[in-house]
Amino acid sequence: MASKVIPWYKKKRVSQVKTDYAYHHTKSTVKQQTERKSSSKSVSQVQAQATEAMTEPAYTIPVFRQRTAEGTEEYQRVTTNVGKGLTVIQEELHRMRIATKTQVDSLAIQREVKDMMAKRVDFLDEIPKMPDFVVALRPHTVWEKTPVKLFCTVQGNPRPIVKWYKGGVPVDPLSYPGKYKIENKYGVHSLIISRCVVSDTAEYSAVATNQYGTATSKATVTVKRPSGAAESCHLGLVPHLTEIHASKLEVTLLDRFSVSFGVEGGSISLVCSMVVVPDLPNVPPLAQWYRDDKLLKPSKLVEMAVGGGVARLTLPHLAKDDEGLYTLRIFTKDGTAEHSAYLFVSDAAPSAAGAPGAPMSVKAYDINSDYVLVAWKPPNTVNEAAISGYFVDRCEAGSDKWVQCNDAPVKICKYPVHGLSVGHSYHFRVRAVNSAGISRPSRKSDKVTALDAAESERLQGTEEGVPSAPGQVVATRNTKSSVFVQWEAPKHLKHLMGYYIDGRVVGAKEWFPCNHKPFKHTRFVVHGLIPGETYVFRVQAVNLFGLSEESQESSPIAVEPALATPSAPFGITMLSSDGSSITVAWKSPKHCGGSKVNAYYIDKRNADTLVWKEVNLTGVTERICTVENLTEGTFYEFKVQAANLAGVGVPSAPSIPMKCEAWTMEEPGPAYDLSFSEVRGQSLVLLWKAPVYTGASAVTGYLVDMAKKGSSEFVTLNQEAVSHRYLQVTGLEEGETYVFRVRSVNGSGVGKPSQLSEPVCAKAVPGTKEIVAGVDEETGDVFLSLEACEICETSKFVWSKNYKAIGDCPRVAVTTKGRTSRLTFTNPDKDDLGRYSVVVTDTDGVSASHTLTEDALNTMLELSYAIRHPIVPLKHGLNYEILEKGHVRFWLQAVKLSPSVSYRFIVNDKEVTSGEGHKISHDVASGIIQMTVDHFTRANEGTYTVQIHDGKAKTQSSLVLVGDVFKVALKEAEFQRKEHIRKQGPHFSEYLYFTVTEDCTVMLACKVANVKKETTFHWYKEDDEIVPETPPNVMSGACALPIPLFSRKDQGVFKAVLSDDRGKDTSLFDISGQVFDDIINAIAKIAGASASDLVLQCTPEGIRLQCYMNYYTEEMKTVWKHKESKIASSEKMRIGGTAEMAWMQICDPSDKEKGHYSIEISDGVQTHTRTFDLSGQAYTDAYEEYLRLKAAAFAEKNRGRVVGGLPDVVTIMEEKSLSLTCTVWGEPTPEVTWFKNEQEVASTEHTKVTFDGGKFASMVINKVTPDDSGKYSINVRNKYGGEFVEITVSVYRHGEQIPEPKLGHPKTPAATPAATPVPPKSPAPPSKTPTPTPSKSQTPASFMKSPTPASTPASTPGPKSPTPAPKSPTPAPKSPTPAPKSPTPTPKSPTPTPSRGVKSPTPPRFMKSPTPPRK
Repeated sequence: MASKVIPWYKKKRVSQVKTDYAYHHTKSTVKQQTERKSSSKSVSQVQAQATEAMTEPAYTIPVFRQRTAEGTEEYQRVTTNVGKGLTVIQEELHRMRIATKTQVDSLAIQREVKDMMAKRVDFLDEIPKMPDFVVALRPHTVWEKTPVKLFCTVQGNPRPIVKWYKGGVPVDPLSYPGKYKIENKYGVHSLIISRCVVSDTAEYSAVATNQYGTATSKATVTVKRPSGAAESCHLGLVPHLTEIHASKLEVTLLDRFSVSFGVEGGSISLVCSMVVVPDLPNVPPLAQWYRDDKLLKPSKLVEMAVGGGVARLTLPHLAKDDEGLYTLRIFTKDGTAEHSAYLFVSDAAPSAAGAPGAPMSVKAYDINSDYVLVAWKPPNTVNEAAISGYFVDRCEAGSDKWVQCNDAPVKICKYPVHGLSVGHSYHFRVRAVNSAGISRPSRKSDKVTALDAAESERLQGTEEGVPSAPGQVVATRNTKSSVFVQWEAPKHLKHLMGYYIDGRVVGAKEWFPCNHKPFKHTRFVVHGLIPGETYVFRVQAVNLFGLSEESQESSPIAVEPALATPSAPFGITMLSSDGSSITVAWKSPKHCGGSKVNAYYIDKRNADTLVWKEVNLTGVTERICTVENLTEGTFYEFKVQAANLAGVGVPSAPSIPMKCEAWTMEEPGPAYDLSFSEVRGQSLVLLWKAPVYTGASAVTGYLVDMAKKGSSEFVTLNQEAVSHRYLQVTGLEEGETYVFRVRSVNGSGVGKPSQLSEPVCAKAVPGTKEIVAGVDEETGDVFLSLEACEICETSKFVWSKNYKAIGDCPRVAVTTKGRTSRLTFTNPDKDDLGRYSVVVTDTDGVSASHTLTEDALNTMLELSYAIRHPIVPLKHGLNYEILEKGHVRFWLQAVKLSPSVSYRFIVNDKEVTSGEGHKISHDVASGIIQMTVDHFTRANEGTYTVQIHDGKAKTQSSLVLVGDVFKVALKEAEFQRKEHIRKQGPHFSEYLYFTVTEDCTVMLACKVANVKKETTFHWYKEDDEIVPETPPNVMSGACALPIPLFSRKDQGVFKAVLSDDRGKDTSLFDISGQVFDDIINAIAKIAGASASDLVLQCTPEGIRLQCYMNYYTEEMKTVWKHKESKIASSEKMRIGGTAEMAWMQICDPSDKEKGHYSIEISDGVQTHTRTFDLSGQAYTDAYEEYLRLKAAAFAEKNRGRVVGGLPDVVTIMEEKSLSLTCTVWGEPTPEVTWFKNEQEVASTEHTKVTFDGGKFASMVINKVTPDDSGKYSINVRNKYGGEFVEITVSVYRHGEQIPEPKLGHPKTPAATPAATPVPPKSPAPPSKTPTPTPSKSQTPASFMKSPTPASTPASTPGPKSPTPAPKSPTPAPKSPTPAPKSPTPTPKSPTPTPSRGVKSPTPPRFMKSPTPPRK
């Protein structure tokens, strides 16, 4: 039976001989290895000095393979032991070989079994299964105030859902926050009850459910209370429970907070995650936070939380007082776990540009009953003006009202505040002042109570003045984004508060603050710097009196990591084997240690031994190595170390065992050295190297697979193999992490995949810039350039074309300056087209690419030619302009001219120089070259050329001035000469032009110049002088002629004449044609904008729509529309207007005229529209009013009336006969009645009354007597109305003096329509008294074709005299619109109207418009 073989790596001890041999052989090997790897850094003493300067352990350099006396004795002893145990060792080696073979076979069997089991598991996973509790709940008995955890394990397919119940009621953790916690980790379901109470005693159950069934597990929890408590103890004795203290927990810090940056007024959280064992909800770890080694306590400004595997410190209201080194200290079972990082707090935006930052660390000292001494620390001033003082404010506790304590700024950082109330508590704050303004206030101090204190902290400060400047400042490398700065303390401290450190980029002018709160120590780490950038630093000391002078600047230092040995290489992979050698490759160290990796050292060992052997004594520079002299069939392990200037780094982890056997497969081996370039948010470029083992035929292409990190589902990115060794991957999710592998393809098939790449996050390096293609402005070279966002001392720019390193190529030249590298093409052509990429080594993946296309290259070649064969660029070519006096200026303008420019003017092939008649000059600043010809005549016709030479550049520009072009120029020159002569006397600086005022008055205006008091100004139209009401004032510089109520009659030629003894100037303005249209449009623009809404007005003739505006004339483009159809003026639809309005009248309206009406006033650009809806009730009301007015007009026309013939007063001698005769009219014929003193007169022999032919009425009194004196009247009336006329008769005796005529007064006011009397048809009785002569009557208002009904104001008594018609006795109501003027001449009445008399009452001719009155 075969014995059990134990592999070597599982044995604890084999024999004493083997152990001794292994120990001594290892020791010897390590010494050899140290000698070999140390020799790589002993090339120069400079490297050793650099190592010593970084305080690293010195590397010893022992002599290779030499032994001391002790070593020789030891070697003999080992040799003896080896001789004795050689047989044993050989047997053991033989047995191990057999065991290794057995193990390899066993591994193959196990792998096959594992694959079969996996398939079986997959098959079993597909079988549905109802829930089943593998581990059921178990009962618990616990003490009060202690936690209990119930857990169970359940299985089923699909995975069951577990719910927890207490006494049949579901457990809801949200109902009792902190009481219950339900977890499901790795298939184990648990219910945790924290701080149990007696009421938690119950039966708890876990119910597992899936679609195939339900399973339940139950257990009882009993909570006991110790004896002596309110409830008796069921157990006779109370066991002593060991208390678990927070300091007995095992705590391991995981994700730690890093250096942080905040801004005043903001908030920030410092978070550190950790693993706590055991993780007890009611026993969190004991954590303490420190700022600058001072313990912090929770407050409104500091919030702390520990639990859930996280310790968190939150600063909700940041101030510069919060800046400092923060330390988290957690007490653990083994002591304490600590982590520290610096928090920087910068100034918030100042209240005014250039204002200083806020002071800080405001504290109160020397507290008394009536005053407190307040002290603070000054802010840092870098680029701001110096601080001139401080204001101190106080505020009573509980109030938000701040009171300024000092009227003038205090210059030192302390101030005694007086006037406090005993027993009151106060807060204080401070504001800094400089020439630019006042800073933001500092954080308020702690509360201080004004009381007498037996002991109080006093601020000592006997020495005045600021400290002296700090001493030498030294900056050294720290990390790739930070620098370590240290300095000498000032010689005179003077109660030093701390230091401010400032930095500046070399070459820049402005400094920036590195800290915002005084730092107490003489060393400081400046964070947040740009990798690869070079900085200098300075330091200032701070005390109560301010800041000291700046120290001297440090030496410039580049931001690079401190020099250290590189980290371990990784990813050792096997590329090929031929039975006697193995080719391996590996990946570069993740950290090069601040110096380029210049060598790699490989060690090997048999998989069944512990002893490592060196493969190479001389370092290899490539990351691939073929290890020779191996034994076929043997398993080997390898490890690699990297070396740089600082020494040899730590070795990599041993590779997996690799079997040395010849590869005979036909498919190719794995590709290797997968790397990434141009990583962006949605894309990246994957590169790799060709496999060392190609198989039976050459490699024809590659397939690339991709998977998200943590996933085993790979997706092939290219369905067809690519022949080149790179692939641009697109369509990535930004922020997602991916892994890649590459498979090589040849004629026999697809080979084994490469080792997985390093995980890569699809996210661009912050500050990433792309390659820029351009042309050098000085040399004309075509180039590609990249400015790296990150660089270090060892970084190099590696350029490639189509991802093949360019190296030394005559077609391009690579130059690097600082952070920028340029690839310049020596002679670019189509062969240079392609994709160019550049990688910056020793960075976090800084790289970019650019595809050079043919179009882009041609564009740059054109620009390159223009630079190499320069011309003087011109903004404007040669041109000319006519100046005053008729001078002609020829000029051109270049983009830029140098002071050494030369040029010449050539006219008709002859060079022209500056002299009589020509002035040539140039201006370098504006780039203008010009030539002025004083007298431009026909002889100047021809070709003009300017030739310019400016350094290497040259150009010329020509102007052909012949033919019609020359004639135009000559005409303009002659005109300007005449203009110059004209302007020697009074003249028009602006000729006549028109404007329109807001009231639509047209103004002809002009501007005059060079006038004096004696200068005269006259207006003419068609040679007829116009004398305006206001004489023109030429001394004002402007004259204007108003033309009110502009219309077609104002067309004609207007002329303005300006003259005095120096000469005369004339300006003409022809108002006709287009000019007339422009004026009308300008009027229409103002009138249309002022137009009111349409107003409805009824007349006896029909319904009228009116639109009021500032001015209206029929020449304006006005259109009336009915239902969107244009209305033409006709007998039915009359269109007209007055100066105040436009109207449209519907004569004799009917239902057809209902609808929507509008007026459109066009000014040539804009149309102004006003509308009215004449339908519905509006039409009904308007129509009724029209009928009423029509009837009233008919009645007024046909009523009875006295047409004429009667006097107002009659004086007659006794015994004479008096005849009163008049003509009457009416249809039908009116009735006539005479009255005396209001009594009807009957016809008698003495008084005879007659009415002949229905037309002539008379009353004859024979032989009058004094009794016949009195008031006589006649009443003429028919069915439409009538009229009442009075006559006063006076009879005197013979011989008496003729009495003075005296008018009578009627009882009611007399009124007639607007008319004048007509002469009587019959003669009046003879009388010495002159009889009034009536004038010719006019047509009554009711007959006038007025656009509005006639209406008159309140009446007054009408006198009986030959005067214009008296006013109507009917008071006229207020009209909603102004009384319009008649658009047509007033026709005469067919029937004469008397000049006096009383009109019979008739209905008033007025109606209220159904539309709102005009506003």
